Formats: sequence, C-alpha cells, structure tokens
Amino acid sequence: MRCFYEKGLAFTCVQGCNYCCSCEPGYVFLSQEDLEKLCAFTSMQEDQFIRTYCRLVNMGAFHMVSLLERENYDCIFLTKQGCSVYNARPRQCRTYPFWRSVMENEESWEAEKASCPGIGKGKVYSKAEIDEILRQQTGQEPIIRL
Repeated sequence: MRCFYEKGLAFTCVQGCNYCCSCEPGYVFLSQEDLEKLCAFTSMQEDQFIRTYCRLVNMGAFHMVSLLERENYDCIFLTKQGCSVYNARPRQCRTYPFWRSVMENEESWEAEKASCPGIGKGKVYSKAEIDEILRQQTGQEPIIRL
C-alpha cells in the first residue's frame, strides 16, 4: 500500500496566523524534555513553572501536565508578536502539523488543512523528513502525575 505522503507534503507557518496556538480549547501536554527546556528558558524551577504556567488535566486514574490557556483559549505564551518561548517551545508545537493523528491518512491531512492555511504552502517536506518528525515524537510521553 502506497503512503499518501510518498512525494512529500508542503507546509509553512503563515505570517499572522496563530490558529494552532489560539481560538479553540486544547492541550499542550509536556514531556519531561519539554519541561526542562522551558524551565531553562524561563530560569524557573520545575515546580514553580508548573504552578505558574501549567494545569493538571484529569485523565481518570492520573493527571497529565499541560500548558495553561487564557480565557479566549490562547496559549499562555502567545503574544501579539508570536510565541514568547519560541526557541524552547514544546515538541508538540515544533512538530505541528506532522502529528500522528494528522498523518494517519490523507483524509486526516485534508481535514487539518481546513483550519491551517499553511498546509499545502511553502517548504515541501520529504517522506523521510516527515517520518523522522514522527519518529521523534516516540518516547516523548507526557508527564504523568498520580
């Protein structure tokens, strides 16, 4: 069976678009690596960073650590100039739109395209590049708190 992105896929962030960082409720779950990078960037200890910028999302038997959102659903780090922690942004942010759920099939990709004006524009990512981005997401499990 042929992979739908065998010939690559185009994507670039479109200037002025912050849709993936705002507008709708969602979660930016942090891995331990994400937390360490954000703490280094903000010069904060882990517990202080979590108390200030995160929420614990109840998943039933455990909680996962996610970045806070403002009342309008903007990410806590989204400013008028863009992401205030861009160089330390979480892997979830760095790998968008090449998430497993979006890359599952061509229909998922096309559905995401409806809300992301950068899909289909700009740099063409090769199949190898996309596969590497997907591989990097493995082993970066979100932080779990009991």
